[in-house]
Amino acid sequence: MRKQVISISQRAADKIKDLIAQRKGEAMGIRVSVKSGGCSGLSYVIEYADDKLLFEEIVEDKGVRVLLDPKAIMYVIGSEMDYIEDDFKEGFVFTNPNEKMKCGCGKSFNV
Repeated sequence: MRKQVISISQRAADKIKDLIAQRKGEAMGIRVSVKSGGCSGLSYVIEYADDKLLFEEIVEDKGVRVLLDPKAIMYVIGSEMDYIEDDFKEGFVFTNPNEKMKCGCGKSFNV
């Protein structure tokens, strides 16, 4: 069996299920991509995925589907996607072994 490009924590899977259930209309999952920007150079982008785009990698784990933009795979391979919620912030976070640097606010990274 081939190893998944990223892993998804149970908290992230639960939040993805909640988001898709609350959305008006159908979504086959969520899409993760990476864009240039932020103080460290790259930022994660998470959005609903209504369909699979050409060459996207699909990760299915814990009852959810995450589609990975092919341009993002080299930046996120081996990462774990998690969801945090505390007194100061909430959102999806990535534990990414490829990161060489991360900005102080955690919104951008560099490889």
